[in-house]
Amino acid sequence: MPREIHWTDAEEIGIQLQEKFPDTDPLTVRFTDLHRLVTELPGFADDPAKSNEPKLEAIQMAWLEEYQDAQS
Repeated sequence: MPREIHWTDAEEIGIQLQEKFPDTDPLTVRFTDLHRLVTELPGFADDPAKSNEPKLEAIQMAWLEEYQDAQS
């Protein structure tokens, strides 16, 4: 069973999103779609209503860092 992840685990979420969607530029993902993608990750165990723009932005930036690393 995957480790539980929460909204504050931006780095782990970014890694998982990069592994699941390696060809997706995170900057093209709307926050509404990002919210859905995060809540559908294996191990996601937080309250979906506890997300907010700063948390989603942190996740998007963590994912972007992983995406850029993979591109180089």
